[in-house]
Amino acid sequence: MNIRSLTRGDGVVIGAAVLLFIASFLDLYSIEGAPDSAEIPSLWASGPVLLGVVLAGLVAAALIVVARGLPQAPKVAGLELAPFGVAFAVFAAWSALGNVFDPAGGADNFDGAGDGPDAGLGLILALVATLVMAAAAVATPLVPALKGGLIPAARPAAPQQPYGAQPPAGYGYPGAQQASFGGGQPGQPYGGQPQQGQPAAPPAPDFSPFWFAVPVPRPLFPEDGSPTPIAELAPGTWYLAVEQRGQALVAQTQDGRRGVLQDTSGIQRG
Repeated sequence: MNIRSLTRGDGVVIGAAVLLFIASFLDLYSIEGAPDSAEIPSLWASGPVLLGVVLAGLVAAALIVVARGLPQAPKVAGLELAPFGVAFAVFAAWSALGNVFDPAGGADNFDGAGDGPDAGLGLILALVATLVMAAAAVATPLVPALKGGLIPAARPAAPQQPYGAQPPAGYGYPGAQQASFGGGQPGQPYGGQPQQGQPAAPPAPDFSPFWFAVPVPRPLFPEDGSPTPIAELAPGTWYLAVEQRGQALVAQTQDGRRGVLQDTSGIQRG
């Protein structure tokens, strides 16, 4: 599991799950005038609260984090895990809201039963935690600030050169000429031969290869313009930009594959 693939929104979900777990051990009820020696049950003592709030919220956080962290998340009935996680988070918040409004679960509706107990600290904190979790789960794909990487990508170490020596021209050095990549001429793809159907357009005169990291997972498309991605660039990993084509970049992965990164917004240069 690649934790560098997690977003800030996923971090909020994880924090909300921790708060929910802590709240599950606190008081379920708040009884006015109860003596200090009275043992008030926790959220684990109520089946509806345990299943509909605590476990539903923890399962939601687990599904969301696993779906984001695994390169290929498993599917349930042909559906990805992330939508299930969002649905569980919303359900947990809805259940917590209902239990806060009626913590006695209808037991106070009998004649002479009185008003019944109020919601305890644990139930109130559970409502806050599930509301935050549901909001983060729904808003992460929509809010750019939440889509950013949870763990910033570490900058690649600069190569150590003797004093006064010139850096070698080759893969990984931003000062290298385009022709040094695979031994081809400028504007040709890796290996020195242009791909079929792709014009050998020369790169920008002032372009120099550089390392970069993406803020969110982004597809890498073939250089021949095919719509099927050949790879997915993951946050927290550095890739080498070897050519610029308008607003797009030709990037090379660690295993030597080259493709076009069409969405270059928000990338971090090394």
